[in-house]
Amino acid sequence: MPPMSVRTYGRLTYGLTPSSLAEFATLGSTDDQRHAYLVERQLDWPTIDDSAVDARLAAAGYTTLGKSLPQLWADHVVPNPAYGIRMRPAWEIQRAALVRAVYSKRQLRELLVTFWHDHFNVTVSDFDAGPVYVHYDRDVIRQHAFGNFRTMLESVAQSTAMMYYLDNRSNTRAGPNENFARELLELHSFGAENYLGFVSDPNDVPPCPEDPSLPIGYTDIDVYETAAAFTGWSVNTGTGGDGTFLYRASNHDSGPKFVLGRFIPPEQAALKDGRDVLDRIANHPRVAKFVCKKLIRRFVSDNPSNALIDSAAVIFRQNWQNADQIKLVLRHILLSDDARNSWGNKIRRPFEATAAAMRALESDYTLRVSDSKSDDFMYRLGFTGHSPYDWPAPNGFPDIATAWSGSNNFAMTWKLLNWMSETKSENANPDTSPRFVPVLEITRAGLPVAQWTAVKLVDFWCQRVLGYLPEAQRRQTLIDFMRQNGDAGAYVITDNDAWSASDLKKHYNQQRLRSMVSLILMSPEFFAR
Repeated sequence: MPPMSVRTYGRLTYGLTPSSLAEFATLGSTDDQRHAYLVERQLDWPTIDDSAVDARLAAAGYTTLGKSLPQLWADHVVPNPAYGIRMRPAWEIQRAALVRAVYSKRQLRELLVTFWHDHFNVTVSDFDAGPVYVHYDRDVIRQHAFGNFRTMLESVAQSTAMMYYLDNRSNTRAGPNENFARELLELHSFGAENYLGFVSDPNDVPPCPEDPSLPIGYTDIDVYETAAAFTGWSVNTGTGGDGTFLYRASNHDSGPKFVLGRFIPPEQAALKDGRDVLDRIANHPRVAKFVCKKLIRRFVSDNPSNALIDSAAVIFRQNWQNADQIKLVLRHILLSDDARNSWGNKIRRPFEATAAAMRALESDYTLRVSDSKSDDFMYRLGFTGHSPYDWPAPNGFPDIATAWSGSNNFAMTWKLLNWMSETKSENANPDTSPRFVPVLEITRAGLPVAQWTAVKLVDFWCQRVLGYLPEAQRRQTLIDFMRQNGDAGAYVITDNDAWSASDLKKHYNQQRLRSMVSLILMSPEFFAR
């Protein structure tokens, strides 16, 4: 098992940076103290100055990230613009996700934002949601990521992107649409494991053991009644409309309803039917368990322990009206023995591996919009199957190792990482442009050329990328790859790429060094977290 410093940064950030391990040593007198300090520091994200990443995005020409929802609607929807203008907000959010993952100091926030995007998935490339995706990311997901789950549920329900994606904008008493209601119950709150199917009499549903006043799960009748509760929740798209949330009372089914064992009387005030349903959901113990299980799966293990699920769910439910509910639950998870003392129960998904590689290798590249190098980068990332926010189904990207362990995922990820080490990052002046990741420059700065033996090069880069040396057989494989039939500990590898017929050991040394680093990036140790 790697040292606590590696485990902590692997769990709380997108990966080590050159300064991470030295920084960790200053955070306390014991590993547990250092781990706890970093958890608290990252949980208190508003106090972390992240102006540098904002400046980086602004300098790279991002123009939509600060637009309000009415501005997005006016600029990217109403004039029926060309596709590139319509979808620019979506493309900027996608690319900004990687920029923030690599350069933001608020690393835990970025991880948690990605979690909630998967949980409340809206496909970024959706034609209707794409133009307003900046609002969904900034004002719905990011704003509530550490806050209150109940508040987030309502923000999601009223968001223009979700209204279009799951069709609730067209959910009326004359034409009910169940898409949002079903996903609200199945994906956003209870989970499929708490779906009871069709039950003709809701009174036949068994009580929940944790709270007998509530049913143990939800039924098809709950889906139908929930859909009725959200009729009239729509988007202001009429003449002069600005794309914001609009409640259309004339489209609302104001009759009585029976949802999750509770009678909702007729003719309630505007929005109250839907809000009563959200209250019922947010205070349900099985919802608490489902959400906590997913959080633990994201941050700790593909197979969360029942004890940690149960203890986290208690905190979730006790604080269901607390403004810092999610923060309190996440603190409990991250400070648990499971989080401190485990490793390798998760693997990095392709986007995460890409960000981790750029962090470890000191990339200074910022993805831009309408730039061919950035387009190429995103095109290649798409082939890994993990382009940000672009999962085509409402359930979000899978978050278990088996979903990402196929040969195609690994091959396309390795091709991207290798391409980054070989490719210049600018179109203009390719001879002077740096590569996406400056492998040679880092090696020269950190290890004198006179010491470039296979052993020292491999150990230098393993410590740099992994934070420790891998198991002996893997280390030896890397050394054998690098030594080119020379003595691994004595032969000094020349810093050039020249062909020498008299000494094949000098053949493309720089390229071999970059390839060796790529192999470390594709090692099981690098993908483990």
